[in-house]
Amino acid sequence: MQVINFLYSIVFTLEKVSSETFLLNCLHDADEGFFMKKKETGLLSDSSNQLQKNQLGSAKKYFFKYWQFYALLLIPVVYYIIFRYVPMAGNIIAFRRYRAGHSIFGDEWSGLKYFRQFIGDRTFWRAFKNTLVLNVAYLLVRFPLTLIFALLLNEIKALWWKKFVQTVSYLPHFISMVIVTGMIRELVSTSGPINALIQKLGGDPISFIAQPKWFSTIFVASGVWQSLGWGTILYLAAISGINPSLYEAAKVDGANHFQCVWHVTIPCILPTITTLLILDIGGLVGSGGAFEKVFLLYNPMTYEKADIISTFVFRLGLGSGNYSYATAVGLFEAVLNLTLLTGANKISKKLTGAGLW
Repeated sequence: MQVINFLYSIVFTLEKVSSETFLLNCLHDADEGFFMKKKETGLLSDSSNQLQKNQLGSAKKYFFKYWQFYALLLIPVVYYIIFRYVPMAGNIIAFRRYRAGHSIFGDEWSGLKYFRQFIGDRTFWRAFKNTLVLNVAYLLVRFPLTLIFALLLNEIKALWWKKFVQTVSYLPHFISMVIVTGMIRELVSTSGPINALIQKLGGDPISFIAQPKWFSTIFVASGVWQSLGWGTILYLAAISGINPSLYEAAKVDGANHFQCVWHVTIPCILPTITTLLILDIGGLVGSGGAFEKVFLLYNPMTYEKADIISTFVFRLGLGSGNYSYATAVGLFEAVLNLTLLTGANKISKKLTGAGLW
């Protein structure tokens, strides 16, 4: 309740400031000569300064009143500064030659040497292709399924059944990736339940984990199972904020249940859909949380389809000790992701009017 009061207070302050500004503009249009005289005598500037002081005083008042909420921001802010922004200084070794035991910022300037190296490296382009293929396939399957599942959950009328389904679908998100990959290995092993079913149907056992062609299927299917329920949270929150009168008006106009979903629910949550899609597009080239799963599932026999940029960087940096080369690859990946995110945001704003900024 205190958080809601805090947000209401901010909105009230902004509305108050807007109304005061609007009143000043109206008075200026109504009696320009009077305000010109005030400007000459310095009264207008005094009024403007007084308004700014009032705004500053209101901001200080609410800050000290709700300082606990502002204090909570310190933890994530300090975390991001120390673990996200400060390490960015280490990107300098992408342009310098770094050797273990020497300066953390490298020994000598190398320019674009390492960038030219990985651009001409076929192994890098294989990892780049695999990253893009896995992420695009995962996005095309998971994104619509998450939206459909959220719409289906919203249609459940029995509250106890809805909570049960949500709990069951959320649980896989909280399982450790090590445990998830262990479960996957057991399921797809030659002596696992999947191969047992194949043998009962008259087929031969398949070594799924050792064949590159099956890796993308395993990656996408396990990812959907783990994130399907968790991904519906934002959609359900957006759906709960839709005005019920919109559904009533649609039904009065003769809309059936499916038409209410298509013409009311989906348009109302379109900004949420757009925002999540932009964020997903911004990570198409990045490895994100896929590193742990790929690293724990892949092997030299599946490098052809399973090796992604993050595992490639890991082997180069920590495995081979080529830190500058690995940093150059990681920096290229980050810049490309930023470009995709910015481009997707601009396209979204032109087509739908909604975006991240």
